[in-house]
Amino acid sequence: MKVGFVGLGHMGSGMAASLLKAGHEVTVYNRTRAKAEPLIAQGARIVASIADACRDSAVITMLANDNAVEGLVLGKGGIIDSLPKGGIHISSSTISVALSEALAKVHAKAGQRFVAAPVFGRRTWRLQVSSSLLRPDPRTQSPQQLLSSMRSDRRLSLSPRRRRPLISSSLAATF
Repeated sequence: MKVGFVGLGHMGSGMAASLLKAGHEVTVYNRTRAKAEPLIAQGARIVASIADACRDSAVITMLANDNAVEGLVLGKGGIIDSLPKGGIHISSSTISVALSEALAKVHAKAGQRFVAAPVFGRRTWRLQVSSSLLRPDPRTQSPQQLLSSMRSDRRLSLSPRRRRPLISSSLAATF
């Protein structure tokens, strides 16, 4: 499947690499181009704009916070303007429920679909957990292949520093 990926920080670069390993054609965009270099070596294609990353039927974002996601999606030349009708935006950023609901409405109005699929993980647990991805709602079959390619089947474990279990809860729904 062809997919755009925006946001190549610690988590995003690992997720994009997993997509490449699973055989997907991945187009990447990041504000700091150098962060895309390792992915280019693995077969990703780098583009110069968010709009270029949204040309195919799916785009995945992994950004820092509500402001970053909102600006990238709703800004001029952003995802809403660039993703084709019928396209899917999968947001793996941990964002507020209010923003998730707003994005679902805006995407629907544009004839696009929105899937909130936040990841949980920390650098301190990098060796134990790459990420835990919420499983998508079975009613949204088309993102299933992409989400499965990025999901880690490893279970959350005890922190080596604190010796306490890492507890996380699902705060977002799949739209």
